[in-house]
Amino acid sequence: MATTTGIRPRALLRASGGPRYAVALAVDALGTGLLRPFLLLYGVTVLRLSAPVTGTAMTAGAVAGLVCMPAVGRWLDRGARSTVVAASMLVRVLGVALLLATPTGNVWLFATAALFLGIGNQAWPAAHAALVATVAHGRERDAALAGGRALRNAGLGAGALLATACLAGGTTALQALAAVTGLAYLAAAALAWSVHVHAHPAAAAARDRDDEPAPRMRALLAANVIYAFCLNIFEVALPLVLVTQMHASPVWSAAIFVTNTVLVVTLQVPVTVLMSRFPRRSALAIAGVVLTASYLGFLAATSLGRGWGAPAVAAVSVVCTLGEIIYAGSATALVTALAPAHVLGRTLTRFQLSTGFGLAASPAVITALAPHGPAALWGSLAAATLLSASAVATEKGQGTRLGDCYRRARAGS
Repeated sequence: MATTTGIRPRALLRASGGPRYAVALAVDALGTGLLRPFLLLYGVTVLRLSAPVTGTAMTAGAVAGLVCMPAVGRWLDRGARSTVVAASMLVRVLGVALLLATPTGNVWLFATAALFLGIGNQAWPAAHAALVATVAHGRERDAALAGGRALRNAGLGAGALLATACLAGGTTALQALAAVTGLAYLAAAALAWSVHVHAHPAAAAARDRDDEPAPRMRALLAANVIYAFCLNIFEVALPLVLVTQMHASPVWSAAIFVTNTVLVVTLQVPVTVLMSRFPRRSALAIAGVVLTASYLGFLAATSLGRGWGAPAVAAVSVVCTLGEIIYAGSATALVTALAPAHVLGRTLTRFQLSTGFGLAASPAVITALAPHGPAALWGSLAAATLLSASAVATEKGQGTRLGDCYRRARAGS
């Protein structure tokens, strides 16, 4: 099993798509950070919609965006790479334009805008992973995927901080943020398209065995739905528990969220490189064990009461962040390693469907379990995640492929 023993910034940048593509990712993330955390506020404050109606429209848009994923997968498998990334950004430009054009009280136009934003948000991860898998190979690709996630989280955090500073301007400021977001998406799309990365599906099919189908990955996809819950722990579960149940200051939730963002930005690449000494499937199972331990830690921390409870939750959140980092660094890397090159797009979009479903379902599940007490919430999450980790570790017939090196060796023989 090849490992990545060090981090070479220039090589990492090249494996991630090059400087222009890195700038495109940063600009896109900055724009997303400006608007995404405040889209609900935009609907309530600017458009005068009720909070339940706004939230339902946003959820419907995100779920409906998943419907387009099979088409995205087929497009990728025809060889498109940077074009699909640019399209995922351009469709969000349309969503922002509709948002700005929505008159007060019009829920249907807002829902349509949320739909286009959802399509772009769902299509981008698979398109980005396919592009990186085309320009990088083996463990270098894993590090490049991790670097892209770190860069994206930095942009999201910077955008959210900038937007928070601008919120004192009221509805006018929110409209200005939306307009700037649209311009950022447009600039990012132009930069991504200019990279001109394209795969050659006929050559890929020739390098793979003719009878090699797309991997089913049933256990992996089902487990990924549960794993994806960890991505909403810091935005949904911890604020809900800390503020409404433990009656702690909202400052704790904000501090934990900022710490999570900083840790992801600084540790995503080093931890992914460190975990390269393990098979990708084993690393993903380890992520599940770490996440399970953190959920049990949250269960113990919430029993401490108001005095020590919030600091204990903050301490355990570092463990949860580590589990999230290992999960993010191994899951997509495992999928790209399992997939034959000629069906990479469809395989990645199936994986994104499972992630999107987990992200869509987790707020409803978390808010439904939380009123029944800490044991119901954290115990259920721990049991489900441990079961998922076991399913990932024991899934048979789909061991991690040494595909990149193997195919290059066959092509040269």
